[in-house]
Order: sequence, then C-alpha cells, then structure tokens
Amino acid sequence: MRASFANLVQLLNLTSRAMAQRGHAASVLRWTLLLVPMATAVGTLCAAFLWSLDAATRARFEYPWLLFLLPVGGAGVGWLYHRLGRSVEGGNNLIVEQIHEPGGGVPLRMAPLVFLGTIVTHLLGGSAGREGTAVQLGGSLASAVAGWFRLDPSSVKIILMAGVAAGFGAVFGTPLAGAVFALEVLAVGRVEYAALVPCLVAALVGDWTCHAWGIHHSAYTVAAFAPAEHGLLFEPVLLFKAALAGIAFGFASLVFAEANHALSGWLKKLMPYGPARPAIGGVAVIALTYLVGTRAYLGLGVWSLIPGDPTIAGFFQPGPDGWSWAVKMLFTVVTLSAGFKGGEVTPLFFIGAALGHALAAPLGVPVDLFAALGFVAVFAGAANTPLACTIMGIELFGADTAVPLAVACFVAYVCSGHNGIYLSQRVAVPKRSRAILPPDMTLRDARALRAAPDFSSLFAPSSQERISMSDIHHVTPSEIGMIRIYLKPSDKAPKGASKSRWGAKPLYRTLVAQAKADGIMNAVAHHTHYGYSNHGPVRENGAEIADPHLTMCVELIGQRAQLEAFCRAHGEMLTTKVIVYKHLEHWSVGPAGVRQDDAAPEELTMEAE
Repeated sequence: MRASFANLVQLLNLTSRAMAQRGHAASVLRWTLLLVPMATAVGTLCAAFLWSLDAATRARFEYPWLLFLLPVGGAGVGWLYHRLGRSVEGGNNLIVEQIHEPGGGVPLRMAPLVFLGTIVTHLLGGSAGREGTAVQLGGSLASAVAGWFRLDPSSVKIILMAGVAAGFGAVFGTPLAGAVFALEVLAVGRVEYAALVPCLVAALVGDWTCHAWGIHHSAYTVAAFAPAEHGLLFEPVLLFKAALAGIAFGFASLVFAEANHALSGWLKKLMPYGPARPAIGGVAVIALTYLVGTRAYLGLGVWSLIPGDPTIAGFFQPGPDGWSWAVKMLFTVVTLSAGFKGGEVTPLFFIGAALGHALAAPLGVPVDLFAALGFVAVFAGAANTPLACTIMGIELFGADTAVPLAVACFVAYVCSGHNGIYLSQRVAVPKRSRAILPPDMTLRDARALRAAPDFSSLFAPSSQERISMSDIHHVTPSEIGMIRIYLKPSDKAPKGASKSRWGAKPLYRTLVAQAKADGIMNAVAHHTHYGYSNHGPVRENGAEIADPHLTMCVELIGQRAQLEAFCRAHGEMLTTKVIVYKHLEHWSVGPAGVRQDDAAPEELTMEAE
C-alpha cells in the first residue's frame, strides 16, 4: 500500500515537472516569436536612420546655406508635432512613464515623426544626438506589438524595455550596454532584472540586424593605457585622478541637464505656441555660429569634412583645446530646449571627451584614456546609468580600461545629484543617505521640490516686524489629525447603519453622513481612476463604464481623540477596511490682535511631513 502511494506521488511529481517544463518552453517560444521580429524591425529602422543621418550630415557640409533654413525647418517639424504628435511630445520620458505604468501605450506615429524630425535637425545644422530617435523607434514599435497581441501589463513593460534595448544597442553598436541601459534607466539606484534576458536578446538582434545592413560605427582606440606596464604604484594615483575627473564630469552632467530644463521651461512660458519655439532656437543657433566663428559645433560632432574642426575622434589625440566642451554644451542646450528632435547622448559624448581632453594635461595623464573616461562618464551622470555606461566603455575602448572607467562613471553618477536628462526617471534609492524623498518620486517632482533661493529675506524685516508694521492678519497653528478610509464605491453600509427607504446606502455616503452627525470638522469622499487596496488586483475605470470595485477613500479631518471615537463607534463599517492616520497642522487665519474664537477665521490645513 505504501509502495503504491509512493509511486503515485512520484508520478504526480513527474507530471508536474513535465507540465512546468512545457509551460516554460511555451513561454520561451512565445517571447522569441515576439522579440526577434520586433528587434529585427527596430535594427532595420535604426540602420535606415543612421544611413539617412550620415547622408544629411554630408549634405550639410556640401551645401552650407542649409543652415539658414534651420528656423523654417524647425518651425515645420514643430507644426507637425503640434497638429499630429501632441501625444508623443514626451519622447523618451513618455516611454519611461509607460514602462512604469502601462496604460495608453506609445503611439506608433512617434516613429515616423521622430525619424523625420531628427533628420531635419541634422540636415539644417542643429546640435543634437541620435539616441532619442533610436529609443523612440524601439519603444513605439514595441508598444505596437504589445497592442497587436493584447499583452498584459507586465508583458507590456518587458517588451517596451526590450524595444529600448534594441534601439540603443543598434544605434551605438553596444548591445550589452543597450540591454543594461534599458534595465537601469527606469529608476535611479535600481536595476529591473525581470526583463534581463528579453532585453539582452533584443539588443543583440537589433545590433546584428543593423550590422547586416552594412552599417558601421565609429571605432575609438585607447592605446596609451596598459595596467600591467604601469605597475601597482602607478595605478592608485591614476584612479585617484580618474575620481577627480569624475567630479568634473558629474558637474558637467548637472549643468547640462539643469540648463536644458531651465531654458526649455523659460521658452515655453515666453512662447506658448509650440512651432514658434524651434524658429526662435534656429535663429539663436545661427547667431551663435557666427559669434564663435565656426560651424564645428553643429550636428553630431562625430566627424567633420573640415580639417582642424574639433570632433569626438580628435579629442583622443594630443593638442590644445580647453573650451570645446562648454561651447558644444551651449549649442546643444539651445537646440534641444527649443524643441528640435534628436537626443542628448552623442552631444554628451562630445562634451565628455572634450572635457577629458582638457583635463588630461593639468592632471598629467594620457589624453586618449581621459577622453574615453569623459566620453561615457558625462553620460553616466546625466542619464543616471553608471553600470550601462561602464559596460559601454568596455565595449568601445577595451577591457583594460574597465577600472578607471568604473571609477569615473560612478563618481560622476554620485556628483550629478538627483538630476538628469530623463525627468520621468524615479528615485528608487537616493544617492545621499540624508536625502529625504518620497518613495519612487520622479526626477521631475524632485526638481520641483528644489525651490530657488530667495535672497529677498536678506533685505526684508523679520516676521515679527512685518506683523507689527503692516500685516493685518496672523496665523495660529494647532495640532490636528486625519484618517483615510479605503473602500469600494460598491460597498454598502450594514443594516441599521443607514435609514435608506430603498435598501442599503453606499458605505462612503454613510461614513460622510455619520462624520457630519458626530461633529467631525471635514469629511470628503475621493474617487479614483486607477489603483488597488489591501493587496488586491489593480483596477481602472473604463472609457464609458466606471468600475464599482475600484478603490476610493473617505478622508476625515478632526482631533485625534475624536477620530478614534468615530472608529470605535462605527467599527461594524470599518473592520475590513484599510485605515491610515496622519498627523497634520491646522492653521487659523484671522485679524491681528483679535481672539481666534471670536474672529470666525478662514481655516487652512497643512500636512506636517
């Protein structure tokens, strides 16, 4: 009997393993059938894009008068986005947002719009990059595949990341860096390992496809550094100098990102009409070109037909050039903040290589090595992707440079702070232990929290002086509390709790009515459109029909003892609900010199974090 039972258990285990293996094999086959064609299409589009970009750059050198069409071309592309592409103006940030919270998807029209917009930018002389176009090509195609096959939200997230990896790996010829970039760019301090294999497969296939079309990438050589020849005594000194340079690279990343965001915001306030901003930016780029007396800072800056022009390849060679990094930063910030399409990464390569070249002589280090460090480290600080940039450096410059590359990239990442070129990135792990940021706050929100310094307080009277001199109202703070009760709109009040003639009343209405009867100061019911509660499933309202099971909350504000008494008195309605208490500070505003209980002041409630 025991033998028969043991045989049965063994048979069930074997059957379970076989089913699991079959399910795993089916999953691998399914993802292969999705990823390989998608990555092949992305690699093909990237090959066409790189070929077109090279042709546009050669045409710009051959016909210098094209520069004067930059305002017109920028306005034309801006008009196209204004009429057809408002939903895709977010660019890379839109893709990052959709990976974090799959919802409306990335419209397929992003691909042709960004393709055309970037070619126009480079044909007419704008200083921009190419990674933005590649990432958006990959993201839009991946989103289309997700829609065609009706993938669930978790699968949509993975395939979008794979699309980003395919585009990045193909456009730079660095598939390993492309895979890690897609995993690392979503959140500061966190790598999304769930999509590790899909991103690697997509990046490899995209890169192979791009090469199969005959596209070749620029080759860089760092010949001056061989650790075995320098010995153990030299290497610590070199790494210390790499760390010093990393501080400069991180500062350059910070200045670039902040200047870009600040100028972009200022232009949007100055000129709300979108197509007009590229026209203004085009005029500014032309003026800067004649101010510096050279066209070397237009376009990508990877190569030039004019001998003596500063280029990325040229920064790996000795020679005096101390300020090309700053001039290129100015040209790029003006171009991108005005709304021209392309990307930031290749200009960041230029800025970093030029800055590394400028630092090499003062630090007494090999020029080609520190040009290579700056090449990837400035990008690491601006994109908050030190791992991907270290791997990119190894792919481009060889494994011998791995340690100084890592030092420069990691130091630049730390020194750039909670800033970056992708404002939809979330802060998963703050760079500083003392940084107080809410969980998963975006860089956009973190930037908004950093208020500009107010120097007016240096010349203004103190608060007590202001009250006595001119203020006719004052603020009286007091302690208060708030509870949030999470429930469903479909929840009904228990029998006896409501007196509705036609049946049980909705629970949220009953709670508000009871709060009013119990003298609670504030009671509000908040409806939501997307979310979950108490570890339940994620729900959202449909386009036409509201979901009665979607989480909502009732918010009560009053004294803590009063709120506790409310929960005890109406516990039959609250036993299964998630209830959160928060301490607040209540402000009463009233005429100066008048008792607040006699003044009937206006009331404000402020959260005390």
